[in-house]
Amino acid sequence: MILRTGHPLTYPAVMTIGALAICLAWAPFGGSEQGALLGTVAVIILGYSAFQFAGALGVLPVGLPRGEGCRDVGVRRVRQQHRLVSRSWLEFTTGGRTRWLPVYFDPGLVTLTQGNAAMAGRAITVDGVRVYPSGRMRSTEPAGRLIDNPARPDDNATVMAATAAKYGRRLLLDAQAAIAGPFIGLLWVYVAGGGPTAFATGTTVGAAAAVWLSAVRGSDPS
Repeated sequence: MILRTGHPLTYPAVMTIGALAICLAWAPFGGSEQGALLGTVAVIILGYSAFQFAGALGVLPVGLPRGEGCRDVGVRRVRQQHRLVSRSWLEFTTGGRTRWLPVYFDPGLVTLTQGNAAMAGRAITVDGVRVYPSGRMRSTEPAGRLIDNPARPDDNATVMAATAAKYGRRLLLDAQAAIAGPFIGLLWVYVAGGGPTAFATGTTVGAAAAVWLSAVRGSDPS
């Protein structure tokens, strides 16, 4: 179940619910145009979240190599830093080609050294830990700076992993995206009209949607 405590998909699911709740809270205020915009934003949030979770749970394909069966494949975890984006990727080589797969954050990734990934169907297990894709596999290196895990786990790696998994730290990371809120608020007023209430609605909903997008794409707080 996604909302089980400690599940890698719990945090993005909670952020999805929060963004939808903010849309619902503003629904009684404003006219029909604002209501239509709120409905559109809510549909986009629901649709994209469903798409992401379907890929993570193996309902939709994410481009895993075919024919691997349950064979172990050497893998390492790299953390991407690109502008405000921080994500975890699994890097592994199959058939002479290096590929990268974005995954949702799990504390076990922090202590992962060079390990083995067992790919059975659309499920991926790395050293006994089930990981969940947060996007499609790609054959080109992700943009930005890629930080490798140490060859041996740091003595404080377990503590660092537990700290990184706390919702407060994760929200603090994703909240950087909320800087887009006022700009979305201005655009909201331009499209739907209205005064301070419309601007407050657009700013709040825009900030919530930006934080949600960062979370649902698999942000890495480590």
